[in-house]
Amino acid sequence: MAIQGPIPVSFEQVFPHGCYIVGEVEQVKDFTASANGRTVYAKDKTTGEPVWQVAVMDADPTVKAGQKTVTVKILSEVQPVPPASLPGLPFVPVEFDGMTVTPYIAQNTGRLAWSIRARTMRAPRATAPAKHTATAGKDAA
Repeated sequence: MAIQGPIPVSFEQVFPHGCYIVGEVEQVKDFTASANGRTVYAKDKTTGEPVWQVAVMDADPTVKAGQKTVTVKILSEVQPVPPASLPGLPFVPVEFDGMTVTPYIAQNTGRLAWSIRARTMRAPRATAPAKHTATAGKDAA
């Protein structure tokens, strides 16, 4: 099979309606390596970079309530900083670059699940206004 490891995806493929930060950015603990009160933090197996995580809420209105919040893991040497909050919004909108997904079978449900990773986190880009191509008020020649 040609697909080996994480599958590259765009932010728009994963979160077509956008997403919002609903938790703190925290370093992922390596529970297997941690012992005797000593905490060891996870490193990415491919790059060796520290792994951070943040909970986000999917803005897709069709997603079931129990599946709206997902964790995005970010590979970064330093703790990623969330974008600034926007006035009037209860949550901080966010986008991710360099995203990958890795499918796995969830042990608690036996269903297909996805591990979502990213390289960077940033504020959403402003979208360009829609271009109008209508010729209202003009006579067709």
